[in-house]
Amino acid sequence: MKRQIPNIITLLNVLCGCIAIVFAVRNDLELAALFVFAGIFFDFFDGLAARVLKVQSELGLQLDSLADMITSGVVPGIVMFQLLKMSSAGGWNLELGTGSASTLSHATSDLSVLPFFGFLITLASAYRLAKFNIDENQVSSFVGLPTPANALLIFSLPLILLYHNNDFLNGIILNQWFLIPMTLLSAYLLNSKIELFALKFKNWSFRDNAIRYVFIGVCLVSIGTMKFLAIPFIIVFYVASSLVNGLRTKK
Repeated sequence: MKRQIPNIITLLNVLCGCIAIVFAVRNDLELAALFVFAGIFFDFFDGLAARVLKVQSELGLQLDSLADMITSGVVPGIVMFQLLKMSSAGGWNLELGTGSASTLSHATSDLSVLPFFGFLITLASAYRLAKFNIDENQVSSFVGLPTPANALLIFSLPLILLYHNNDFLNGIILNQWFLIPMTLLSAYLLNSKIELFALKFKNWSFRDNAIRYVFIGVCLVSIGTMKFLAIPFIIVFYVASSLVNGLRTKK
């Protein structure tokens, strides 16, 4: 039974991804984000549970990638599809409820070909996960942006629209000439050769994990001060600090 605990946690990630797909297809991106965040939470703790219980297995590795494909691959593609659909239809509408913003409205115009470009993110995620499964070097670090981090980046866009409600930001995010490069950037980062550090602690020493502790501190401060605008900033900081750390290590 102990060997199945990490697999059960991974399957909870799959369940969250399936529910998120339903809400994303309905254009209820707020609830879709909630279940994606829950799925990413389970994705972090399944590996941790496997290491603590010392029950790592090839089955767990494959199952983890399949779960990531659903939660962090399919769902972000649908989200970008919906954003591109709204950008081409001018269908953004924000209705204020009692104390919180309601979900995104449905675009009403005829569907064009452009929104399907968003599924490039899903294709790039599948390719990235397939490479990860056969790469034995990605143990203490990643090559290319991990799919959960990319999912957070994509989901930050509708959440910024919902919770910041700034005309300037809305105009940028719902511009197809912003969304198309963002889709291309996402696909590139997923499969780039950039080596990124992993949040895996072999011990709690600050000397051995300085970059991880600094990163966690920056994340907490950014989220506390910038809310959902912090997510793109954190991803940029993650990539930049990994590049600096890589250069320092080589020297």
